[in-house]
Amino acid sequence: MSKFLKGTLILLFTGLITRVLGFINRILIARFIGEEGVGLYMMAYPTFILVVTLTQIGLPVAISKRVAEAEALGDTAKVKKILVVSLMTTLTLSIIFTPLLFFGAPLLAGTIFTDERIIYPIIAIAPVIPIVAVSSVIRGYFQGKQNMKPSAFSQLIEQLIRIAFIAILTRIALPYGIEYAAAAVMIATIIGELVSFIYLVTMFKIRKAFPLRKNFFKSLTKTRSVFKDLMTIAIPTTGSRMIGSVSWFLEPIVVTQALAIAGVSAVMATKQYGALTGLAMPLLLLPSFVTFALSTALVPAISEAVSVKNYASVEKRIQQAIKFCILTGALPVIILYILAEPLMSILYNSTSGVLFIKIIAPFILLSYLQSPLQAVLQALDLASSAMINSLIGAVVKLVIIFTLASNPNFGINGVAIGIIVGFMLVSLLHYATILKVIPLTFYLTFYLKIIGVTVLSGLLGKNLYTFFTEYVSISFAVFITALTMAVVYILLALLFKIVKLRDLQKITTLIFPPKGQV
Repeated sequence: MSKFLKGTLILLFTGLITRVLGFINRILIARFIGEEGVGLYMMAYPTFILVVTLTQIGLPVAISKRVAEAEALGDTAKVKKILVVSLMTTLTLSIIFTPLLFFGAPLLAGTIFTDERIIYPIIAIAPVIPIVAVSSVIRGYFQGKQNMKPSAFSQLIEQLIRIAFIAILTRIALPYGIEYAAAAVMIATIIGELVSFIYLVTMFKIRKAFPLRKNFFKSLTKTRSVFKDLMTIAIPTTGSRMIGSVSWFLEPIVVTQALAIAGVSAVMATKQYGALTGLAMPLLLLPSFVTFALSTALVPAISEAVSVKNYASVEKRIQQAIKFCILTGALPVIILYILAEPLMSILYNSTSGVLFIKIIAPFILLSYLQSPLQAVLQALDLASSAMINSLIGAVVKLVIIFTLASNPNFGINGVAIGIIVGFMLVSLLHYATILKVIPLTFYLTFYLKIIGVTVLSGLLGKNLYTFFTEYVSISFAVFITALTMAVVYILLALLFKIVKLRDLQKITTLIFPPKGQV
């Protein structure tokens, strides 16, 4: 089995567990601090992501690609230079941006956001920036070697630690106010990242092919070409991520200002934004662990194929990624659409985000494709094109959000519409850009079959849920309906040959290898 497929499946299975744990985090946060607390957390978190993006400057992707290329040529010395240059760059930027975020928090809370309580979660998260920056360098190194286990397991550890400390710290902080509880969630994030960082450093020491500390500063000599090679990928990649991060940073600001124009109070705007981004979107994005796994594995796999001019393999990997995203994403999307209200009630003890799920779910598959398509562009040295596409999508999204949300007839629903238009536009632009370089066959029959199987599963689920609720509890009705929909979906996929038995056998062989082949 290829390194690409093996690495992807490792990331998929650990990613599934990590995403479920992350979702448990969301449930705990929602139940412990409510929609208003979630709103404060979700307004502050994009600021943190923006600073992390500035600190990393796209190096994780650049490291993954350049390490993969150096490994293909057996150039261990260059791999060390890549790591040394990357660590010095991220640490230097961390020293600059961490104090800026910490001391700039009062200014952000007092002048830009409509809710000054955001200052507490922003200050609480600032110390984690250097940890995240260095961790990202080590992850990029392992991914470049197509060893996905350390990266995957580090995220699993981070989520487990975060869950434990969210449960502890929010209970301690809540009596002092919602803003302190939101800050406690950020502190739990710091502790999780720190433990994950310790694990990554330990794994690096165990599995490294060279002593990193030996002659560390000497390795910085004659590294101009290495730095330049990294920056040719990192800068455009940062541009794309920067656009996404700035867009995410501006989004709560635009939303609160637009809703204020529409006559919505600051507290209500915080609650509505919390219901959309803290309750509905995590459910909708739960299946995106697949896109993360594919994106991480695609960059080194395609980079390696391009370096030896194996373009047939490049097209094969892209088609595998697109089909797998759609195949694995369609089922959870239809389950969420049909069972939105009871699921929200069971998980969050609130139905505030049901309408958002109904609005966004029919289009969310294109969001799942965005990350793998962007990874393909980065691997093809088209990161600058990905950046332009992201910029167009971000600008259009924010314009639509402000235009619609400031209209009382749309309000917060206008935000949902803006989000849909944004990710649809970016995904389609990414796909069109790839077509200019790599001819891709459009398998119309495959997509029609997926639509048919998904619709049939949805219709069955809708009728089954109505039937089951007459005889069993809502929780059990949701469980048995979702399970039946999943079984029917898989059987129909096999019947219509969307999935073939030999493909399932390959995956089973990887998970449970024959004796002597482990």
